[in-house]
Amino acid sequence: MKRHALQNTPASPVDTVTVELGDRSYPIVIGTGVLEEVGPRLGALVPGRSAAIISNPTVEKLYLNRVVGSLAAAGFHTTSVAIPDGETHKNLAWLTFIYDRLLDARMDRTSTLLALGGGVIGDLAGFAAGTFLRGVPFVQLPTTLLAQVDSSVGGKTGVNHPAGKNLIGVFYQPQLVLIDVETLRTLPRRELVAGLAEVIKYAVILDAELFVLVEENLGRILALDTELLRHIILRCCALKAMVVQRDERESDYRSILNFGHTLGHAIESLTEYTRYLHGEAVAIGMAFAARMSRSQGYCKDETVHRIVGLLKRAGLPVEVPQELAGASLGLAIEGDKKVARGKVKFVCLEDLGRTRFVHFTGQEVAEFVARVRQGTS
Repeated sequence: MKRHALQNTPASPVDTVTVELGDRSYPIVIGTGVLEEVGPRLGALVPGRSAAIISNPTVEKLYLNRVVGSLAAAGFHTTSVAIPDGETHKNLAWLTFIYDRLLDARMDRTSTLLALGGGVIGDLAGFAAGTFLRGVPFVQLPTTLLAQVDSSVGGKTGVNHPAGKNLIGVFYQPQLVLIDVETLRTLPRRELVAGLAEVIKYAVILDAELFVLVEENLGRILALDTELLRHIILRCCALKAMVVQRDERESDYRSILNFGHTLGHAIESLTEYTRYLHGEAVAIGMAFAARMSRSQGYCKDETVHRIVGLLKRAGLPVEVPQELAGASLGLAIEGDKKVARGKVKFVCLEDLGRTRFVHFTGQEVAEFVARVRQGTS
């Protein structure tokens, strides 16, 4: 990561962060109105001129024509594939539906798949791109805050299994991530707030200055201040690029990005992906991880209060649902794909911007949840 990417400088018309991975390096382009640039940008990257746009009906109505028009002007023949909205559709059945549509359209190894939407679409389309014909070019066009600051970058793709979230997937990097900040203006408020949870995650684990920026400017963020959002998205993408460059396949350091996710994924799974948005579940997980860190003597009360307080001010949940407890919660945590030798690598805090890994069994985490409820931790 180039250091200037994190400096507090005025935004240019288009900002670019490069994820440096050798011959798999790619740019993250951040700006306003840049969806119209996808055609010429993609045309300069790939030899083929056929493309499939994976999206959902809501996003299609808003942005599909703009993307198709840009691609057509650059000489691309396009096919669109719509997947119903929601995490419950991120599964093998809908992945097969995508494969069927690609085959019907006679897509080949020079064809490009584009993910137009949020994290669910990005994960599905990325997994399809990584496995269709053993791999075809892939572009991320994220339209939610969560996808723009996190899931569109880094090459993690996958689908859910009844036993847990994202248990089936591959690492497959895109050719391009094109972030149009203007798409956030059509995002439902709840989705915007859920995406802010991932911004707070990056601030907590990697950038205390970013945490202060969000603390002091929360109202402007929620009011969709475009320049501030561009700065925050750029900063989060630069942080993620740094982590991915250091540990692309999550052999060690990249696990830092799982802060709040161990418990968050278990909550999503146990509530069948219908009660909480991903960012909401992660917010609960972050509040819990901060409290657990304090109980273990790793961080101070003040740090916990600031984190939980900011999550609450943003409108995010911070308490584990009462009905989720005991053995079922422990088993859900132990079903996490990152469990090794019966323990999960849990991200704890020492301070804002400082973390440590601690290994717990799922049952140990569940027991601590119970102690927090009883007020004994």
